[in-house]
Amino acid sequence: MRRLFFDAAYLGKLHWTEPGSTEVRALASTADQLVCSQHGRAEFHSIGFRKVREGLATAPALHGVIAQFRSDLANQAILLLPLTDSILDRIEAAFASAPTTLYLRAADALHLATAAEHGFTEIYSNDRHLLAAAPVFGIKGMNVIS
Repeated sequence: MRRLFFDAAYLGKLHWTEPGSTEVRALASTADQLVCSQHGRAEFHSIGFRKVREGLATAPALHGVIAQFRSDLANQAILLLPLTDSILDRIEAAFASAPTTLYLRAADALHLATAAEHGFTEIYSNDRHLLAAAPVFGIKGMNVIS
């Protein structure tokens, strides 16, 4: 079974047509299942809320996207991995050992530690800060968007 770990930005590109959506959707079509940290659920909703706030989407469009996201979760096309104490321990260790020049945000650390804890060797995102921090967690950051 081919499983790919996507951050919330990539999950958003599956459900909203925006720059990079074509490439992310093509990558997703090669997987049997997409995986994300449970924290990605909150981030996904935040993406939709921001789109409505900025006038890039309507409330009815947001409701449709949320319904599709829930369907993807129910059908296990997307699996959200729970946050555990061992994941939080990884985050603590990463902050303790990371170079002080690294821009490591808590939300990125949640995704990276979750991926590492579950044995993923790659994480897919277009977030430059997450991609730069991936090696601190022993994984490779991948971006398929040109």
